[in-house]
Amino acid sequence: MTIYRNLSDAAAMALGQGLVAGVDEVGRGPLIGNVVTAAVILDPSRPITGLNDSKKLSEKKRDALFDVIMENALCVALGAATPVEIDELNILHATMLAMQRAVAGLPLRPERVLVDGNRTPDFGIPADAVIKGDGLIAAISAASIIAKVTRDREMAQLDQRFPQYGFAAHKGYPTKAHFEAIARYGVLPEHRRSFRPVRQALGLE
Repeated sequence: MTIYRNLSDAAAMALGQGLVAGVDEVGRGPLIGNVVTAAVILDPSRPITGLNDSKKLSEKKRDALFDVIMENALCVALGAATPVEIDELNILHATMLAMQRAVAGLPLRPERVLVDGNRTPDFGIPADAVIKGDGLIAAISAASIIAKVTRDREMAQLDQRFPQYGFAAHKGYPTKAHFEAIARYGVLPEHRRSFRPVRQALGLE
């Protein structure tokens, strides 16, 4: 595995050539819900404009690009690790597992996997890590958008079940509103019990 840092635009474009799967995750920091990953192989004959790190895009733009990616990519696959798996494995290893699941779910076998960040799991395929790759490599940008929109929609569904927690607004992240909701209404089965604020709420610390 190579870790690529400070890639120029030209180097990033060259690295992303061929049958490359971009992989990214969303949801390592929240106190609740799955960590979600996506793997995307783009179609070079159908380029998508506007791709970028999902955090730099508005919700409206992400939603629009989600549909464009799903319609134009060669293939897209999602992976996830549950709160139980996160508690058993820790968030890092659960994230690596979710990435493996996403790549394994691709109907096409990529020649190489490019992962946003500084490490990759073993995919059984050559893989490299790209620091800030979600803003440099189109396939990783696409994966970041697919993962972000998917997890946000999961939080919207959880918000419908438990509107008093405000999940649609804070997406499960450790905000003041989330802490206050846990203190008032308690810990849900979907909360990650290995995370300190949840353990504190349960009286385990």
